[in-house]
Formats: sequence, structure tokens, C-alpha cells
Amino acid sequence: MTKWGGLGAGALLAGMALIGGPVAAATLRDALVQTYKTNPVLTAARAGLRATDEGVPIAKAQSRPQLNGTVGVSQSTNGITKLTNGGRVLTGQLNVTLPLFQGGRVHNAINAAEARVVAGRAQLRTTEGDTFTRVVSAYMDVIRDSAIVALNKKQVDVLSTDLRASSDRFQVGDLTRTDVAQSQARLSLARSQLATAQGNLTASRETYRQVIGSWPDDLDPPPPLPKLPASPDEAVQVALSNSPAIQFATANTQAANYDVRVQRAARLPTFSAVGGSSYNNYLGTRAQASGLPAGTPGLDQVMSEDTIGVQLSVPLYQGGLVGARVRQAQATENQALEQSIDVERQVIADTRAAFAIFDAAGAAIGANQQAVAANQLALEGVRAENSAGTRTVLDVLNAEQELLNAQVALVSAERDQYVAGFALLNAMGRAEARALNLDGGALYDPIVNYDRVRNRIGDWSDNPRYTVQSTHTTGPTPSDPDVVPLPPQRDLPELVSPPVTQPAN
Repeated sequence: MTKWGGLGAGALLAGMALIGGPVAAATLRDALVQTYKTNPVLTAARAGLRATDEGVPIAKAQSRPQLNGTVGVSQSTNGITKLTNGGRVLTGQLNVTLPLFQGGRVHNAINAAEARVVAGRAQLRTTEGDTFTRVVSAYMDVIRDSAIVALNKKQVDVLSTDLRASSDRFQVGDLTRTDVAQSQARLSLARSQLATAQGNLTASRETYRQVIGSWPDDLDPPPPLPKLPASPDEAVQVALSNSPAIQFATANTQAANYDVRVQRAARLPTFSAVGGSSYNNYLGTRAQASGLPAGTPGLDQVMSEDTIGVQLSVPLYQGGLVGARVRQAQATENQALEQSIDVERQVIADTRAAFAIFDAAGAAIGANQQAVAANQLALEGVRAENSAGTRTVLDVLNAEQELLNAQVALVSAERDQYVAGFALLNAMGRAEARALNLDGGALYDPIVNYDRVRNRIGDWSDNPRYTVQSTHTTGPTPSDPDVVPLPPQRDLPELVSPPVTQPAN
């Protein structure tokens, strides 16, 4: 089993013990564990698989004896107002039917149901991997947007200082109104960018709360990703052998094939053993019921009969119904075969795309790191040259903006690389709790429910009342120190040209 970032099971168990509700998750591991336990998409998918499991005992029920009984009381009348003149009878009947041969219908129906269980388990794996990918994306979005807000706040502070310095220098005649206006415009733009960044951060945190179930506070950096394939071809080979989407398509195609056989069985004879017992009690009215004078001797008031035998039913013509159902099942099987190829194509495309994005983001990280270092050096140089009078205020403003752009691009590239790496794990079928070592005895095992219900024969074996596992997010939104209203921008002093000193004659 692959360990994700060196996270041991002991440490994980300690973390899981702390998660009893929608508490804040400070690490990505905590966020994944909390999602695994309380996300409604996952818990609903598990319930859906349990419903699919019931298809097996439903199919098996068709091969078991069918027992039914009836009880009734009837009163024959000789006129509406003369009930006492008619016969009265208490009847009871018990019938049992045991299917002996049904043309393979039951056997193939059971196989189809079991294939759908396999498909359902693969679908649950797909849902789990997709949900975990959303968790990683939401987690990294919050980290990225928090960093961008911090960078933009710093930029606003720097530009506010620049504006004050430009205004002071304008007052002594060292700068022009153009220089001050450029500083003011750049500060206004920075404040606008900060407001946008704060809005993006709030949206990311709301998405985080939707997926994970709690409000994000201070999130730790994510752990290293597991080792990824060295080439896209290697990643595709892993995906083709391990992707739950492909396993779902394969099992679904098998189920469709068994459905064709089930429909064909309707053309074959059925053979059953039948038995029954009947009971009639005339309650002292046998003579009236038989149309004889009252009190006629020798009439039994109680009659019963037991029967046993076999029954053969041979379908001769069913109006074309069977042929239509067979053709319908064949078309559904054809559809499943074509869809399986489409799923294979999609898995290959997703795997290669995730690898390409991961690889490109890695290259972008290196380039942006160099850009940040170069822009920091360039900004220091431009500021020094501006002090010496060889650079303008606009040069300084441009250098500050370029540094901010490079820093934001670096943060975004780091987020993109991590999310793409996890998406690659998901495409290869390795983004599930077991593959990430999120175990320790608390994982959902779909086989447990299947083994519990597959051979149930009772008509009264209901499940206990269900307790909802997922959590609500209806509480108030916590105050966010990173998202605060911007203070009003300080008005510029009146931009009046400084006095000009006339030279002496």
C-alpha cells in the first residue's frame, strides 16, 4: 500500500479520533478524512451501492418456493332480506409452487445482478476519487487565494507608501502632477485587485466548506504527492489496468450480456412442482348451499382436499413481446460495448492531460521562481536609480507590478501542479482512501453489506432506521480576517504646481 507523504497509520488514527463533526481541518489529511466520513456525495453513493446489492437476493428469490394462503367467508342469499335462507361457508386455501426449470432465466438474472454489484463498487471508487480530487482542489484554492490576498495587501501598503512619498516630493517641486497621478492610479488598481482577490478567497472558502464540511482556518502546506510515473505512457498503462471507470464499464457490459440471456429464456418452457390444501366449512348450512331441504341427513359440513403435482408451461406465441425484449436487451448491450470504448478513451485522455498539466506546471514553477528573483533584483535597482534621478516613478510602479505578477503566477503554478498531480493519481485509480493510506479500521467496506444481504430469504428482514452520516453547513460563516472592507482611499492634496523661483538679473 502506498503511503502518502510518509503519513503513518498511527498518526492518522489519532487525527481521525479528533473528527467527530464539522470541525476545522488544518491539514490536507484531516480534510480528506473528514470528507470520507461526512461528505453527502460519498455517503449517498454508498447507500446507492447497498441498493444495488439487493439486486442479488431479488434475483435469487425467483428460484425459491412461493407460498400463499387465502381465507374467506361467503354467504349466499335467497333475496336481499333473507340472509338466513342461504348457505354460509368458511374457506381456506394454501398453495405452494417450487420452480424446477425456468429456461436459465434465474441463473442469468443472478449473474447480471452480481455484475452490477461489481460495477457499483467501481462506481463508488470513481466517486471517492473524484470527491477527493475536489477536496485537494478546494484545499489548494484556499491556500493559493490566501497567498494572493496577502501579496495584494502588501502591494497596497507599498503603493500607499509610494503615493505618500510622491505627494511629498511633489510639494517640494521634485515631481510633477503626472508622477503623483500615476502613483494614485496604480494604488487604485491595486485596491481593486485586492478586492477581487478577497472575493475569490471567500468563494474558495465557501467551496471548501461545501466539499469538506467545515470552514477553513489556517491550512498547513500539503504533504508531498506519492511518486508519479515518469512518462505519460507509463501513467496510461497504470490507468488502463487500475481505473475504476474502466472496471465499471466492463462489469456493466457483462451485466447487459446476461440481460440478453434472461430475455431469451422467456421463449423456453417452465417446469414447476405445485401443491395445495383447501378447507371448506359450511357452518351447518350445507343443505341450503346445495339446494336441499333443511336438515337433510348425511351431508358433511366440513370438506378438505390436498393436492400435489407438477406443471409444465410452454409458451407458444406471445404477440412478439419476447422478440422485442431480446432485441431491446441486445441494443442495450451494444450501447454498453460502445460506451466502454468511450470510457477507455476518456481515461487515456484524462491521464495524458493531467500528466501534461503537471509537467507544464513544474516547468512554470521553475520559470516563475527565476522571474520572482529577477524582478526583486530589478525592483531594488529601479528604486536606487529613481533616487539618483535616472528612473521615473512610473518605472518603479511598473517594476513593483511585475514583481507582484510573478509572485501570483508562482503561487498559481504551485497550486496547479499539486492539483494536476492528484488528478493524475485519480485518473490512474490511486486517489482513494486505501491507496492514500487513509485506513486504520474506519474505511467503508462494501463487501460487508453484500455478504449480509446476498442470501437473505425472509420477507420481514428490513434494515434498521437509517441515521444520516453527512453533516450540514447551515451555521453562520466565521469572521474572516483576510477579507475586510477596504478603508477609504486618502484623497490627494490639490495638485497645484509648486512656485517657480525667478532667476536674479
